[in-house]
Amino acid sequence: MEILDSKTLKIMIMSAAINIRNNVDKINDMNVFPVPDGDTGTNMSMTFTAAAKNVAAKDDEKSVSDILESLAKSALRNARGNSGVILSQILRGLWHGVKDCEKAGVIEIKNAVCSARDVAYRAVMKPTEGTILTVVREVAEYAEDNFTEYDDVLDFIKVLYDAGIQSLKNTPEILPLLKQAGVVDAGGCGLMTLLGGAVQGLESGKAPEIIPDTSEAKSGTAAISGDIDTADIKYKYCTEFLINKDGDRSAAQFMAAIRPKGDCMLVIDDDEIVKVHIHTNHPGFVIEQAIKLGELTNLKIDNMKYQHNEKIGQNSSNSESSLESDENTPIGDVLDFTQTAKTSDKKKYGIVSVVSGDGMSELFDSLDCDKIVEGGQTMNPSTQDILDAAESIGAENVFVLPNNKNIILAAEQVNELTDVNVIVIPTRNMPQGISALAMFDDGLEPDENAAAMNEAADMVKCGQITYAARNSRMNGLDIHEGDIMAVIGSDVSFVGIDMESVAVELIRKLADDNCGVISIYYGSDITEDSAKELAGKIEAEYSDFDVNLNYGGQAVYSYIIAAE
Repeated sequence: MEILDSKTLKIMIMSAAINIRNNVDKINDMNVFPVPDGDTGTNMSMTFTAAAKNVAAKDDEKSVSDILESLAKSALRNARGNSGVILSQILRGLWHGVKDCEKAGVIEIKNAVCSARDVAYRAVMKPTEGTILTVVREVAEYAEDNFTEYDDVLDFIKVLYDAGIQSLKNTPEILPLLKQAGVVDAGGCGLMTLLGGAVQGLESGKAPEIIPDTSEAKSGTAAISGDIDTADIKYKYCTEFLINKDGDRSAAQFMAAIRPKGDCMLVIDDDEIVKVHIHTNHPGFVIEQAIKLGELTNLKIDNMKYQHNEKIGQNSSNSESSLESDENTPIGDVLDFTQTAKTSDKKKYGIVSVVSGDGMSELFDSLDCDKIVEGGQTMNPSTQDILDAAESIGAENVFVLPNNKNIILAAEQVNELTDVNVIVIPTRNMPQGISALAMFDDGLEPDENAAAMNEAADMVKCGQITYAARNSRMNGLDIHEGDIMAVIGSDVSFVGIDMESVAVELIRKLADDNCGVISIYYGSDITEDSAKELAGKIEAEYSDFDVNLNYGGQAVYSYIIAAE
């Protein structure tokens, strides 16, 4: 066969989908920490099968380029897990390599494979060798070096498959963790399973039959023991979703904002959508940044530590281990970090935050704050208000974030009035509360959480801008009613008459070489256009910083600005 047409390509795609479906359990059993985000076989199969179904509906008269375009775009929208996203990029590269081609010969297939390598490597921030990336790279290198020796498409694809199998067998020599577990790379195995199925379809002209699940199929290479400690999992939540972008907006700022919050990050900006995958301890923060780009769909958050424990059989049937498992239940499509344990009517943790402003309330809510008490400067809630909120959650331990120095004392009285273990994190402003909340981890003990949250709050330097309500003198400053005041801590740092210039000067006082992020929260009296103009000037002056602009909607303070 010298030329591959769209009808044959569709058979190859269907055959590949069925082949990986038949081998899901075998691939899953090769999963090895540190990337146990779901099951590789399941993720790759569901990603490819969804895309293949879309292709099956296409007209046979479509071009090879059209078929691969449909496959790639559908795979991106349906990509699951790290392996699914990388697979979608390999398919995207195949499509780019044959763009505008009606049919494909050996040269076009060589171009497609090389393009698949290039696109896949560009998609991964920190490529790891000994993985699916190595396999696709070495197949591409073989294609580049040997394509001139072939004029038959079937023969060429078969030798590419052989080259991929050899590369896959060598992955344990490149990645020690694979050798330790006695397996090859699961992602690479999934890729070669797909290619093997495609070869079968090309040779026979039809897709293979689906085989039923059997114990033999499920056994695979499941020799992985508990030698790999889940304590080594630095980032616990595998977070992935699609962003349907609002207009023609770049994902660059979003990527910069979430990069410090995790690893295994993949952000694929593809025309109308952005596909996001990241391992993080702060999925709420990632999502809050994402909604600035557009609406979210296909949201999935999984607890990888729980998954790993379940896989290696560490969940025993005794009450102690059952309680531990429930506390680490994967949270799926709902952002609920405080699952209820079966052995108690109460969940382990709850969080109460005192917040001012509708934008701030939405932000705290997105970070999974259980109860928000309205309050702040000029409207301090009572101890009873905070007590009612804490007891309404139904949790054994409740963290309270006062977010104002005048509310801390009232919050500290709550613990004496309830059987709930109330832990006050003495946050003095809302940015401190946001950072503290982002550090909360329901897998930690209360004292560990308190230490981490306090440390995060202490890292935040915050300033606020407001108008002087009357004439006064403070810190050697003559202040007149209506002056614009920059407040750092409890002190007026300086005054001015122009809101933007005061904001710029305040940021200069807060930001230093130890900071990397500037967050600007604009209040109810500031227009969005004015806030964006300020943020633009700050981005120009602090090009090495991540500058985040958020609508806070708070009263009293026109701007709340944080540097950390």
